[in-house]
Amino acid sequence: MELQQLRYVLAVAETNNFTRAAQRCLVVQSALSHQIARLERELGAKLFERTSRRVRLTPAGAAFLPAARQCLDAADRAAAEAAAAVGEVRGRLAVGLIPSVTAVDLPGALHDFRGRYPHVRISLRVGASEELTEQVREGILDIAFLGLPTTAHPHGVTAHELTRDRLVAVVAPEHPLAGESSVDLHRLSRETFVDLPAGTAGRAQSDQAFAAAGIEREVALEVSSAEYIARLVAQDLGVAMLPSAYVPRLTGLVTVAVSDAPARVEYIVWSSHTRTPAASAFLSVLDIPLHQNTDPERDTIG
Repeated sequence: MELQQLRYVLAVAETNNFTRAAQRCLVVQSALSHQIARLERELGAKLFERTSRRVRLTPAGAAFLPAARQCLDAADRAAAEAAAAVGEVRGRLAVGLIPSVTAVDLPGALHDFRGRYPHVRISLRVGASEELTEQVREGILDIAFLGLPTTAHPHGVTAHELTRDRLVAVVAPEHPLAGESSVDLHRLSRETFVDLPAGTAGRAQSDQAFAAAGIEREVALEVSSAEYIARLVAQDLGVAMLPSAYVPRLTGLVTVAVSDAPARVEYIVWSSHTRTPAASAFLSVLDIPLHQNTDPERDTIG
């Protein structure tokens, strides 16, 4: 079994297509297909079901894939550790983030990092806080930026608090609340809301605040992107509550302070067990101490 064969398997699994997988791996399709067939003979099991219309993992392939990915990650880490021992940082840096990160100028930080460590491959993945936390634990991501309610704390990862913020209401310019300087949750509860999907950390920030006040509200539209929430609010399809530091990035909306608004905390998280040289270097660029204290008494997320 060779590492290149594992890379080919991973590429086919991620693209569901032998042609696109070969293009990604910069080889001809016949060579990629030959190596996968050779691996299947060695394993004594088919990894993919192939039809004229689609390619998908077999049960054996689905069982094989996680360990194959771990092998490739371990090989990459080994090469990166060896390079770091002679003063060169290389490998990959996989960063996850929620769309509403405000505590860090991430494009600026990546620019600085890239200037110092040009041999590191960087990938970004946008998602919800609970998904990103899980991906850091699994080693899919090296670092993630989260936004959580003050009642929650990342679990199973090393976490550093970046900043705290309060939510504000955003409404369309023609909305009756647009002329108000401040509202409270009781007044907002009479409005129709646009919000993140139920069960996400971003949604919990508002849900917990209304529940604590003993107030019910109607969320008529659920959207997975804060940016798209703003677009729907601009069409006067509802009101929303978003982090105050994030709102200035948006256009076409009116901001209204909320006197009893919930707060949220932004964190940067990583795994202390699988931290790569590239991840350590990026944390250094951000001036983040590598060793953090966690509070086991707090509620957790992920």
